[in-house]
Amino acid sequence: MVQNVFVLLLGFPGVGKLTIARELGTALSGQVIDNHWINNPILALLADDGRRTLPDSVWEQTAKVRQAVLDTVATLCPPAANFIFTNSGIQGDARSLASYQQMKDASDRRGAHFVPVRLLCEEAELVRRVMSPTRRDRLKSIDPEVARHRSRTVAVLDPKHPNSLTIDVTAISAAEAATRIHEHIKDLVDVP
Repeated sequence: MVQNVFVLLLGFPGVGKLTIARELGTALSGQVIDNHWINNPILALLADDGRRTLPDSVWEQTAKVRQAVLDTVATLCPPAANFIFTNSGIQGDARSLASYQQMKDASDRRGAHFVPVRLLCEEAELVRRVMSPTRRDRLKSIDPEVARHRSRTVAVLDPKHPNSLTIDVTAISAAEAATRIHEHIKDLVDVP
């Protein structure tokens, strides 16, 4: 049985991070902590419509919430517990790197197996997914033009960690992506 694993799913909004995390959480008996679980206490206060650009100071506040969650995971949660975090990391972006480092540090403090997973998706499919009306239920971005622009101009954060995995999820189900991640984790921690 896999124990004390800290998975970080990285990908653009709409790629399916939460859906995959839920599938993986079942396979790993892990707790899913997606980025909106952390961001929404702040975003809800601002009546965010999912289309406008938010000021940078918003993300400074969500970083404080994230740190409180990570401190709890690192110091108070059972040592064998597994966690699956999600985050939208952008290559070369200082805020994305800081968020990544926060999570990596918490994993290190737990002595956990840290597994960053990049989830990639072709532009047309990403735009289709981001427009799903159910995304607004969790205060998620729904702007297809922002998704299109992001897909064309930036890349998903690539932390170059030795345990990293990259999966193109354009044409596979969340269950298949979760299975690939689970198999990768079992190989890393040498579980049959």
